[in-house]
Amino acid sequence: MKWLLKYISPYKLRIAIELIIKTIATSMDLCIPWILGHIIDVVIPSASSAYIAIWGVLMIVCSVVCVVGNIAANRLASSVARDTTMSIRHDLFSKIMSLSSERMDYFTVPSLVSRITTDTYNINSMTGMILRLGIRAPILLFGGIFITLSMDAPLAVVWIAALPLAIGVFIAVSAHGIPLFTTLQQSIDDMVQVIRENISGVRVIKALSKTEYEKGRFSRVNERVSLNEQRANVAMGITNPAINVLLNLALSIVIFIGAYRVSGGKTGVGTLVAFTSYFTVILNAVMGITRIFVVISKAAASSKRIGEVLYDKATLGREELPDSGGAFIRFDNVRFSYNKRKDNLSGISFSLRKGESLGVIGATGSGKTTLINMLMRFYDADSGGVYIDGKNIRSYDNDDLRSKFGTVFQNDILFADSIRNNISFGRDIPENAIIDALKCAQAYEFTKKLPRGIDTVLNPKGNDLSGGQKQRLLIARAIAARPEILVLDDSSSALDYKTDAALRHALRERYAGTTLIVIAQRISSVKDMDKIIFLDNGKIEGIGTHAELMQSCAMYKETADLQMGV
Repeated sequence: MKWLLKYISPYKLRIAIELIIKTIATSMDLCIPWILGHIIDVVIPSASSAYIAIWGVLMIVCSVVCVVGNIAANRLASSVARDTTMSIRHDLFSKIMSLSSERMDYFTVPSLVSRITTDTYNINSMTGMILRLGIRAPILLFGGIFITLSMDAPLAVVWIAALPLAIGVFIAVSAHGIPLFTTLQQSIDDMVQVIRENISGVRVIKALSKTEYEKGRFSRVNERVSLNEQRANVAMGITNPAINVLLNLALSIVIFIGAYRVSGGKTGVGTLVAFTSYFTVILNAVMGITRIFVVISKAAASSKRIGEVLYDKATLGREELPDSGGAFIRFDNVRFSYNKRKDNLSGISFSLRKGESLGVIGATGSGKTTLINMLMRFYDADSGGVYIDGKNIRSYDNDDLRSKFGTVFQNDILFADSIRNNISFGRDIPENAIIDALKCAQAYEFTKKLPRGIDTVLNPKGNDLSGGQKQRLLIARAIAARPEILVLDDSSSALDYKTDAALRHALRERYAGTTLIVIAQRISSVKDMDKIIFLDNGKIEGIGTHAELMQSCAMYKETADLQMGV
């Protein structure tokens, strides 16, 4: 958890003030039992009303300082924990956004959601508790022992004898509890995944009448979380009763020995009363330390998981590689595998001049989207090179590289915001450019009929629109900034043939200088492209114009004949 110090250090002044206030308030708390014992043994026998009043007021002052100081210190501790967690969550979110697709696959989305929510909450709880109790509990514990030693050493030895046993309980329970909390967090990841799948696919689940089946699936993962949580809490729950037994046994021995010492005149009644008060103080201190150990055990597991993401080194950084010149876009014998066992792409070589159009077609799973993942450097090729404008894409800063693209992905989403903001997407695109993009994408006619036009706020994921309307808005977003390269990945599958044809005509007319890459299932969507690639099992089976492929690629011709009714 060393990385956590970096996030706490900016608040050193606030922490220092909190520690000073907490120390003063806790010291006042420790003085109250001693004052009580002094009043019983010394002040009351003196029979002086003024003397009694002075010591009574002193006890009240100590109580007020204790209460006010603890409230102020706890507020400061909470603010430090809040701001620390906010910084961690911000950096964790930024890191997640910068992760390569390969690392996202490695961590999994449900796990990342759990790390940025549950795990950061555990860090928040630990930070706040350590600042609140981390100084108070030790002062009460060791201060109580020191004062009782000065009051009556033989009785105080009993407390000291119980401490090593208590420390042994802490160490044993924590060693067993931390792995259990790690397992618990992993099972929470699984539950988050099931929840995400069910929320995303709720319509399919209802349509296929699989609600009861999904309830059963959720119940199983929920029971697993509950069982893991029970195991972890039971393991850590041993601490409280074990410490209670030890300290109450120590108290019994103190009272037993103290009774003999009082009857023998070796100690006063007030001292024995103070000892029982200090028992409560020390018991609360030990219980506070126990709570800290429980929270640290949770946070240790969470800290490891957060640190794995924050300091993940496997990112797609910029590399200095020599330029190659040549075509605007070039794939040079690219090979790639997701699982590093079976190639998803192999031997991919082709080139495009600036302003040319490329259609990519093939069966499902043939590697069409993977080709785009390589081009936009969501993944790095296992071998071979991808070049844009004569420069290896590994030599680009990732933001600079992707700023060249306007892209519509498969299963792309619209946000719960206005149409204007969905298309502008924080890029400060003027309204006239948004309108032009909507017209080109064949979306202007239906958007202007909406209640507030382009200022109409959409439902999450655009669920209040049809599939074709969503695709047209997504295309408008991709072209609004006039990118150098426009990638449309199966983005017209929900469009009718007339709208699809009008869209392709508008793109050719208005974006003639843009390099266009279209991935499609329909031959009609790509047959007018300057170049067409037919993929099969990650390999190029044919490349050329529509007419050329009809002559040279049997698989392309068969697909065209089936789709075009020949």
